[in-house]
This record gives sequence, structure tokens and C-alpha cells, in this order.
Amino acid sequence: MSAAEKSRPKLAVWKFASCDGCQLTLLDCEDELLPLASTVEIAYFLEASSAIGPGPYDLSLVEGSITTPQDAERIRHVRRVSRRLVTIGACATAGGIQALRDFADVREFAAVVYARPDYIATLERSKPISAHVPVDFELRGCPIDKRQLLEVITAFLAGRRPVVPGHSVCVECKARGNICVLVAHGTPCLGPVTQAGCGALCPAFNRGCYGCFGPTETPNTRALNAQLRRLGMSDPDLVRVYRTFNATEEPFLQASEEAEGDA
Repeated sequence: MSAAEKSRPKLAVWKFASCDGCQLTLLDCEDELLPLASTVEIAYFLEASSAIGPGPYDLSLVEGSITTPQDAERIRHVRRVSRRLVTIGACATAGGIQALRDFADVREFAAVVYARPDYIATLERSKPISAHVPVDFELRGCPIDKRQLLEVITAFLAGRRPVVPGHSVCVECKARGNICVLVAHGTPCLGPVTQAGCGALCPAFNRGCYGCFGPTETPNTRALNAQLRRLGMSDPDLVRVYRTFNATEEPFLQASEEAEGDA
């Protein structure tokens, strides 16, 4: 191995409770992946290779939420062997779809699904990675955006803070030239309170935003809820739209609890 190869920073990609979609986003980089592989050593990435390179790792990308005692122990190990740790996707940053268990009795779910639930070791709640270990950066999305992922990797390799927009999906709609589905068609849409990153994909096809990238920094959910009610949404419907990919993010959690209290 040459000196240049030995000096390449090590990249690791880890999976916890998730669907693998965010890891696949890295594999889907295609044209960008080969230059990236020549710049860093992809030392640990079981989705792509069974080869395991030893740590410590300069940058770890972590997908998935913590849902079992074993996961809680393993993420502490990942933190110890990682100089920088970035969480990728709604599961890792907000608990994901599986965090819907937080609003019910997980033991009841286990009893319905498994013939011997006493063999199941699981936590009462699905928690984001940041609830267990310090995180250097959170990249949102379900799944994450390829361009933002490359920006995050490049930024950490260059020793700078990633530049990821904090504005709402509405800005992306304007940039794309979309007609506002909320105003023009009366279609319920979470775009005004959702962080940009998807390129306004759903509104571009005349569908309302589903909130895949989680809340903006200062979302006015109360004003949006009032408008959604005027469009005919019931309080149970409001609870449902906020409790999807990012149900435990505080602004979405508060908006759903307020709607639930009004129901």
C-alpha cells in the first residue's frame, strides 16, 4: 500500500433500526462514488462489502434508531471509535417510523406479533442517536438527499461545517416554479413547516408535502394547522400527518399533541 493510500481518511457506515434507504443513497451516488472511494478509505460498510477495516474511523455515518439494549451498547462503541459521527435519515435523527411505538404500549405490539414475546428484548421507545451519544451533525430526510450527503462528507473531509439549508420546502417550490398546492388547489401540505432538502418532490407532482425532512428551525405549526382545518382536515387527520417520519421532533410532536387535545 502506498503512503497516499495509508493517509486516506477512513469512512465507516453503520446501520441500526432502519430500512437501509439512506445507506442506499450513498450507493446511488454512482458517478460520484468512484472519485469518493479514491479520496477516502471506505473501511466499514456492510451494505456494500463484507470486508471490515479496523478503526478508529475519521468519519462515521450512522443510519437507524436505537430500539434495543444491544443497540444502545453498540452505538456507544461506534462513538468511541469515530472521530466524527454524523447521523443520516429520519430514523437516526428523530426515531423514524418505528418511533410511533412511543405513543402506544410496545409490549402489546410484541404480544400481537410474536408467539413468544418473552424472547423479545426491546426498549419502550425508539430514540434518535443523539439521545444516546454526542453527534457532530444531523442530516435529515426519509431518505436523505444525495447532494446533501456528498456535501456533508466533503465538508467533514475539508474540516468545515456542512452547508445544508434550513429554510422550508416552500422556498424549493418557488425555485422549481411549482404552483402552490396549498393555495391553488386546497391540498393539505406540510411544506411551510418542513425543512428543505427533497427538491419539493411531492408538490412538483401536485401532492402535499409529507414532512419527510422534519421541521424547520422555527415552524409556525399553529398557523398552518388553522389553515389545514379551514381546508377540512379534522384533528385526528392533523395528528396523523405529523406522526409519520419525524413524529418525535419537538415541533411536530407538539403540533400533534395540541391537535390530539382538541379532538
